[in-house]
Amino acid sequence: MVKFLELEKINARNSQEFAESINRVLNSGWYLKGKETADFEKAYADFIGTRYAVGVGNGLDALTLILMAYIEMGVMKPGDEVIVPANTYIASILAITRAGLKPVLVEPDPKTLQIDENLIDKNITQSTKAIMIVHLYGQNAYTDKISEICKHHNLKLIEDNAQAHGAIYKGKRTGSLGNAAGHSFYPGKNLGALGDAGAVTTDDKILAETVRALGNYGSEKKYIFDFKGLNSRIDELQAAILNIKLKLIDSDNQRRREVAKKYRASIDNPLISLPATSVNEDNVFHLFPIFSDKRNELQEYLKRHDIETLIHYPLPPHKQKCYSQWNSLSFPITESIHNRELSLPISPVITDEEVNKVIESINKFK
Repeated sequence: MVKFLELEKINARNSQEFAESINRVLNSGWYLKGKETADFEKAYADFIGTRYAVGVGNGLDALTLILMAYIEMGVMKPGDEVIVPANTYIASILAITRAGLKPVLVEPDPKTLQIDENLIDKNITQSTKAIMIVHLYGQNAYTDKISEICKHHNLKLIEDNAQAHGAIYKGKRTGSLGNAAGHSFYPGKNLGALGDAGAVTTDDKILAETVRALGNYGSEKKYIFDFKGLNSRIDELQAAILNIKLKLIDSDNQRRREVAKKYRASIDNPLISLPATSVNEDNVFHLFPIFSDKRNELQEYLKRHDIETLIHYPLPPHKQKCYSQWNSLSFPITESIHNRELSLPISPVITDEEVNKVIESINKFK
């Protein structure tokens, strides 16, 4: 069986270090807001290339806290608009609505699968206060044009970096390209914890301090609450694990690129389309998506050949029940992506033999 993602195999590489770090935390008697968290926040800020990293409970909270902080800072107010790609995971949208803001959905470029920079301007109104780009599948979504749009309209640029830890654009890591970024360390991410965890990165000191307070019930000083906050803090165990795994992220991402390069060079079935994305440092291939009008048949065929795949994602946000007010909207490019996408196995521990099996099976599909 070629598994989609072998987390147990990925984590087995560091099992001894994990055991030592877990024992260290247990024996310390300090499980929140301690040295492990401080060490990880510094290491991750250095890695991303920002002045600050604030550990939080998960990626959804990271994005939510950024927006909540901007409201507390007077940069935004409830009801303001945030432009966001229509073809994203639901968390990007949930963060905006949780913060009391209005998502404005924009179609992706069908080639890059990232938000179409040429469609942003016409969606900007007097209520627009930010653009949220999503580095979907591990591919950088930032462009110089998007940056110029933000500067011209005085908009904040927020990055959803949940899938792109380590991606680089013109020498800078994603997560340092905008005003602030939300990161998820869900176990299946390129940089994954052993449970839920997340972070906010930024160069803005006031934003970082406000995010930290909001994630601590709204408190900077114990039992003094300046904001109506959340309970969203990374714990010492997860921080310790992430400190270990952070050392491997660049080499792990390079292995993902090698696998992606082989897929791109060798998959030649006319029933399959490959994304027009690079295999350079601007893509860390959290996922390797392929597209087919016979997606469901292809998935069943691969399952019969002992190859596990996943669909990212079967139903776009505007067709979900939780956003029923959008169900009648039409975003044809987004809908086509969600109807045709299939993610192939890719990870730093997948073997060449497994990759070859995937390629051979796909090329024989009819």
